[in-house]
Amino acid sequence: MEEFVSREQQVVEEEPEANGHHSSTQSSHRLLNYSDALISIIATVMILPVAHTKVEDNEELRQSVQTLLTTKIAVYLMTFLIVTVAWAAHIRLFQVIVRIDDCLALLNLACMMLITFLPYTFSLMATFPENILGILLFCGCVMVIGVIQSIIVLYAFSHPYLLNQQIQSLESRSFYKSHILKVIMRVPLVCFFASVTSLIFFQLSYVLLAIVIFLPYITRCLKWCRSKAIGPVEESPEVELFYSFLPNEPLSKERVEAFSDGVYAIVATLLILDICEDNVPDPTLVKQHFGGSLVAALKAYGPEYLAYFGSFATVGLLWFAHHSLFLHVTRTTRFMGLLNTFSLAFVGGLPLAYQLTHEFPPNSRNELEAIQISCVIIFFAGIFQLAIFVVALYRQQETLHPYVRYNGQEHIFMLAKLALYPCVALVTFFLTCILSRFSASIFHLMEITVPFAFILLRLLVRLLLSILRYIFCPERISLQRILEEDIEDLNAINTANT
Repeated sequence: MEEFVSREQQVVEEEPEANGHHSSTQSSHRLLNYSDALISIIATVMILPVAHTKVEDNEELRQSVQTLLTTKIAVYLMTFLIVTVAWAAHIRLFQVIVRIDDCLALLNLACMMLITFLPYTFSLMATFPENILGILLFCGCVMVIGVIQSIIVLYAFSHPYLLNQQIQSLESRSFYKSHILKVIMRVPLVCFFASVTSLIFFQLSYVLLAIVIFLPYITRCLKWCRSKAIGPVEESPEVELFYSFLPNEPLSKERVEAFSDGVYAIVATLLILDICEDNVPDPTLVKQHFGGSLVAALKAYGPEYLAYFGSFATVGLLWFAHHSLFLHVTRTTRFMGLLNTFSLAFVGGLPLAYQLTHEFPPNSRNELEAIQISCVIIFFAGIFQLAIFVVALYRQQETLHPYVRYNGQEHIFMLAKLALYPCVALVTFFLTCILSRFSASIFHLMEITVPFAFILLRLLVRLLLSILRYIFCPERISLQRILEEDIEDLNAINTANT
C-alpha cells in the first residue's frame, strides 16, 4: 500500500503522452487541487450560521449555548465530518483515476456544485431542526453526489487509459470496478434510509447520518465479527491495495496537508471579514459623536481588535503545530485522517470563539462563560493534534520518520510542541474558574505568551531534560556535556533536513 501511494505521482508522470488516447487528457492534479480548495472552503464556512448567532446582553449565555449545542453546533460538527468523508472518498477515487478528459472534468464540477449547496441545507437543518425539509435536501444532495461518482467510475473503467497503470494491468478489472461502486454507494444508501426515516421519526435520521462518519470503522468491526463467527474470508490483494475502505488504508499525505492548510487559511480569513464588516464606523456617527475624529471612533473597537489579533495568533500557531507534525509524518492512515478532521472541526469553531470573547460587557457572567467556551474549543483543537501523533507512534515504523519515533532525538520536543496548547488552554480554563474577575486578562495574557513559549520551547525542553538527567544520573555525565550533546544532535538533524 505504501509503495502504491508513494508512486502515485510517478505513475502519472511516466504515462506516454504520445498515445492517441492521451491527446485530449491531462493529469488530474489541477482538478484535485481545485476540489481540495473548494471542499475545505465549504467545510469551514458552515460555522458562519453558528458564529453569527446573536446573544443579547440580558440573555444567559449558558442557556443559549445549550440550545446551540442541541441544534446548530451539533449539526455543524456532523455536517463538517460528513463533508470530509466525501473529501476522503474523493481522494480514494482519484488514486484510481489518474488522468481526466473533458467529460470527467465536467462530471467532477457537477459533484462539486452539489457539495457547495450543502451549507444551505445545513443552515436549514440548524435553523429548523424539527422540519424534515433540510434533512431531505441534504440527503438528496449526498445521494446525487454518489450517483455522479458512480458515473465517473463507470466512465473511467470504460476508458482504461484514464486509470492508474497498475490497475490497467489487473486481470480482475471488472471485479475491481464492482468493488469501488459498492463502496461508493454505501454513503448514499445510508442517506436514503435517513431520508425515509425522517418521514417517520426525524430524530433517528440524525443518528443514521452520524453513522456515515464512522462507516469504515463499523465495516471493520463487522468484518472482525464475521471472521470470529465463520472464520476469515480472503479478499483480493488488489482490493486491499487500492480501495479497501478500511481505517488503516493510506491517504495521500499531500492532500491531507492541502485540505488542512485550506481550512486554517479560511478560518484566519473569516476573522478579518468580521472586522471589515462590523468595525468600520459610520461617517455620520463619527461626525456626530466623535467630532469627526476617526481615531477616537476606532478606540471604541479596542476589545474587538485585541480579540482578532489573539484569535489570529491562535489559528496561526495551531497551524504551525500541525505543520510541524506532518513534517515528520511519512504516511497517514484513515484513522489519523479522522482525528485530523475532528481537530479541523474545532479549528473551524474559532470564529465563534472570536465573536464570543468581545461581545459581552466586561466582568459579566456571559464574558466569563464566553472565555471558557473559547478555552474548550482551543483545547480540543490541540488535543486531537496530539492524538494524531499518539496514533502515529502506535504504527511508527510506517507513519513517522525515525528521529521522532519513541526514543528518537526529536520525540520529546514534538510531544511538547503538540501538548503546549491543550495544557495552556486547560490551565487558563481553571484559572478563569478560580479568578473569574480577571478572566479576560488571563485569557489575553495566554494568547500573548503562547507565541513566546513556542519560540523558547526547544530551549526549555532541552534545559528540562538536561536538569533531569543531571539529577538522576549525576555520575554518568555532566550538565555541560549534556548540553553540548544536545546541540550536536540538533545540528545533525538540521543538516539531515537540508
